[in-house]
Amino acid sequence: MGIALQYGYRTASAAIALVAVSALAAPRAQAAGFYEGKQISIIVGSDAGSAYDGYSRLLSRHMGKYIEGNPTFVVQNMPGAGSIIAAQYIANIAPKDGTVIAMLFPGTLVEPLTGDPAKYRYSPVDFSYLGTADSGTRMCVTMASSGIRTIEDARKKKVVMAGTAPGSSTVDYAWFTNEVAGTNFEVVSGYKGPGDVLLAMERGEAAGVCALDSATIATMRPDWIGTGKINLLVQHGLEVNANLKAPPLWDFIKPEDRPVAELMVGQQVFGRPFVAPPGIPAEPLRILRAAFMSAMKDPALLEDAHKLKLDINPKNGEEIAGLVKKMYSSSPELLARLKKAIRP
Repeated sequence: MGIALQYGYRTASAAIALVAVSALAAPRAQAAGFYEGKQISIIVGSDAGSAYDGYSRLLSRHMGKYIEGNPTFVVQNMPGAGSIIAAQYIANIAPKDGTVIAMLFPGTLVEPLTGDPAKYRYSPVDFSYLGTADSGTRMCVTMASSGIRTIEDARKKKVVMAGTAPGSSTVDYAWFTNEVAGTNFEVVSGYKGPGDVLLAMERGEAAGVCALDSATIATMRPDWIGTGKINLLVQHGLEVNANLKAPPLWDFIKPEDRPVAELMVGQQVFGRPFVAPPGIPAEPLRILRAAFMSAMKDPALLEDAHKLKLDINPKNGEEIAGLVKKMYSSSPELLARLKKAIRP
């Protein structure tokens, strides 16, 4: 950004210009040389080519400029068990020095609420949250060839829905929709990731899937939305997304089911969460959080995201940490109701 200098006032104007540019520039996280010559790894709990992978690579190209020392970034995919493998790596193996962060499925952070505690070698409350790149809306969709066009259709006949690991969002959301909206989804799980789920739909192995968002579909199947190839049965979100031609979940549930539904879809506030290991020092965490939020406002990142059809609606790490803590403070009665809904 340039500031014109008036003849005769060159020295004073230059000083003012320097102050103005410094004030308008995005904040650069200070690390007192800690990140000089270092590399930051982003562990992605899904396959390459997924929307989660896309967000991670997007961040890797822009976040370093906001950290003193300009560290390089490398993205490593660690798919499996609905990103639980990546979560356990971050919690138990990754260095706790600010050189490793991860992008996890939001369901990974919510699943221990209702699952067997012995299954999870991590505590979502203990993660060091950098923030989320997006707060999204999820959908249940079916292939047009399935003949299932609406929720009413899915209430009348059995509908095979593809899912990844038991306890993942693709499984939980289907069972949850059955419980509160009266659908007749039958979930077939075991698919490795979103790509395999979409292939199963194309092959006719499954009629559809629940819990995918528009960014995932736009990234992996850009010709699906708005072309008649899929039916959008219902959208799940705390607020209605007017851009999606799908009725909201709230149109189909009873008032008494709203509290458990709000707990379920609350995880979408952190739809693309980035975390660091538990117990990293306060200064690296401060640096990473500041750099993350600065990158999310970077015009170059936003331009790249638009080209990639990735939505950017960020929230900071402190807000996400507070929301996760609030979820894990829910009453036993509400958690039991949620468990009944997603663990039939």
